[in-house]
Amino acid sequence: MSASMHDGAEPNLTPMLDMVFQLVTFFMLVINFKGAAMDLSLKLPVLGSARPLDTKGKEDVIVLNIDQEGHLNVYGKQQDVRQYITKEARLSAMNATSRNAAFKSGDELPTMVVVRADKATPFKLLNEVIDTCRKNNFRKFSLKVVNREERR
Repeated sequence: MSASMHDGAEPNLTPMLDMVFQLVTFFMLVINFKGAAMDLSLKLPVLGSARPLDTKGKEDVIVLNIDQEGHLNVYGKQQDVRQYITKEARLSAMNATSRNAAFKSGDELPTMVVVRADKATPFKLLNEVIDTCRKNNFRKFSLKVVNREERR
């Protein structure tokens, strides 16, 4: 027997690498980044008729965490309100254009803005955030509150 008979016994790694790639892709598509966007240190107002937000997957969602001083916190970092909302509006417009060829600049953006404001936030500061959103063509808002039963 010669040594050349054992040279061709290498395993085919292509199916295994393909499966690993598919698993990575699956987990990246399924992971929920929206939960990480919530600032759990905020004390939300209490309302007895609060309902969970359900866009049925038809709209994008932007979460704005506003503390009692009116600062915007995104993923634990303080952001400038106007710059952040302007950047998100551009991204939302790009997504809308790619999904709908009839979408034009200046149209209402198909994005739900979820405002999670601390209950001690002055209305004037909250109104400035909402006004900035409206100037950037966001028209759908949801104010996040806590139901009486969920209060801790």
